[in-house]
Amino acid sequence: MGNLTESLMEELNCETVFTIPIFGGIGVSESVVVTWIIMAVMVLVAFILTRNLRIDHISKRQAVAETIVTKLTGMVEDMTGPEGKRYVPYLTTVLVYIGLANIIGLFGFKSPTKDLNVTAALAIMSIVLVEGAGIYQRGVKKWLHKFTEPIAIVTPINILEVFTRPLSLCMRLFGNVLGSYVIMELLKIVVPIVVPAAFCLYFDIFDGLLQAYVFVFLTSLYIKEAIE
Repeated sequence: MGNLTESLMEELNCETVFTIPIFGGIGVSESVVVTWIIMAVMVLVAFILTRNLRIDHISKRQAVAETIVTKLTGMVEDMTGPEGKRYVPYLTTVLVYIGLANIIGLFGFKSPTKDLNVTAALAIMSIVLVEGAGIYQRGVKKWLHKFTEPIAIVTPINILEVFTRPLSLCMRLFGNVLGSYVIMELLKIVVPIVVPAAFCLYFDIFDGLLQAYVFVFLTSLYIKEAIE
């Protein structure tokens, strides 16, 4: 149990990889560096798949790119509805990023979503988008009025909800990723050979992709609620 605690603390500890010598020194943590790697991979793959696009007689590479984009954007658009179509590109990007961040541990990197700062930043960005969508769709006056619905006495609760939503998104993503790691470590202790390999496919791949889907689904649900 002591080894598990030490391993867990080591997994939660994001070391500073290097320091940028400005403003007294800005530390760049491991989660930020891995995020940069994920961003570089996403940009590189997008560049490779979208070179020399054509309208007819398309290449297999373009067919793959169109299939990926169509499937992902279609899935996200089903969540947001037609009125939320303008937010689909951002949500699709977040879906791909979180999915990659959750499974990148298979390649020897520490998942950025094990850093509470990363999940908190993602949650805050999502809620800013949600409230921004509400203001854009309703206007400032109607957006403010929604806090008094259905009756004025619930206004404090409606205002509190603006802050509890990002907390919920943040802790759900962080907690599930961390919980998966703890379960895998316990399995390695109890049955150290066959079973962990099988469960690794679930927790490191399926569950990681599922948590990405859940995060985007909830954000889409909040956006849909804000713009209706």
